[in-house]
Amino acid sequence: MITSFEASLSQLSVHKVGNKLQDQYLALSEAPLLLHDEMLKNLLQQYFLKSFEKVDEVYRLHHSSGDLGLNEIYHFAKQCFADDRRFHELSQQITRHLYDSSTHPKIKAGEVYIALFEQVQIEGQLHQAIGIFKSENKETYLKVYPDAGGFALSYEQEAINIHKLDKGCLIINCEEAEGYKVVVIDQSLKGQDTAVYWKDDFLQLKIRNDRFNQTQNYLGIYKNFVNEQLDDEFKLSKPDKIDLLNKSMQYFKEKDTFDLNVFNQEVIGNDSAAQSFKMLLKQHDETLDSDLSNGFPISAQAVKKQNNSFKSVLKLDKNFHVYIHGDRQLIEQGFDEVKGMNYYTLYFKQES
Repeated sequence: MITSFEASLSQLSVHKVGNKLQDQYLALSEAPLLLHDEMLKNLLQQYFLKSFEKVDEVYRLHHSSGDLGLNEIYHFAKQCFADDRRFHELSQQITRHLYDSSTHPKIKAGEVYIALFEQVQIEGQLHQAIGIFKSENKETYLKVYPDAGGFALSYEQEAINIHKLDKGCLIINCEEAEGYKVVVIDQSLKGQDTAVYWKDDFLQLKIRNDRFNQTQNYLGIYKNFVNEQLDDEFKLSKPDKIDLLNKSMQYFKEKDTFDLNVFNQEVIGNDSAAQSFKMLLKQHDETLDSDLSNGFPISAQAVKKQNNSFKSVLKLDKNFHVYIHGDRQLIEQGFDEVKGMNYYTLYFKQES
């Protein structure tokens, strides 16, 4: 999605933001950072941009009122793109907004880096971009160096690992009226209390309704439908669930576009279950203002990403794992009344 080999770091300002709720301080630098060391500049660029090369999701800046101009980050980014001579002043405003958004007691203090890049490539096109990055976690590093015919050791505390970007976003200078293209990094674990403030409170993002997110959202909805809702309505066995998930993944790997009617016939294959899923999809479309029911082009990247979460393994106590990849008819389930245990019968032509 993002490639940075042509990118260049043109301006950089560094500030520090604490937790406002804990009465920690906000420290704003008076001037941008001047980088004369090319090695340092390259290391910073690697630290800021490398992690985004694996990011596929694209977001938009938005505001709950529907007035995009009320989104603070959109307001500051638009001014900066219009006149980059105001870059440092606007970096201070962005950092103040981050401080005002840091109101959960568990949000960590850290350095904030606001950067202006040229020639950042996204989806095959080069654009100017504003980067906002925050380092929250520090590490200790050992140094080994020659000394008196041997070697000596020293250490450095409170250092930053340039291979681990804690939080970051790139606001790409294109599609301004739609809220720009925005890509995000947030290493907060899902379920943590602080996991939402970066995307929701500070940036105020919504997912872009493109083929990647349409494909990913649909597969996520279908997986939950098979694993949860179908159980309540049809009492499916575990092999039947795995078979439905395998068929859906095969459909998405083979097709270029998604068609709900074809999917229902080729994958679900049951009119009652298909109708139930159609209603679930309609509810999702109405709630999130999406249009999955009417079809969409399939994203191979999203299919590859979701494939890892579509489990095809049948776990039997702690003794066996059976991987089901093919014909569901070649596995049968029964119950041994003498042993009082369930069993499966597998049919195959040869083992390898």
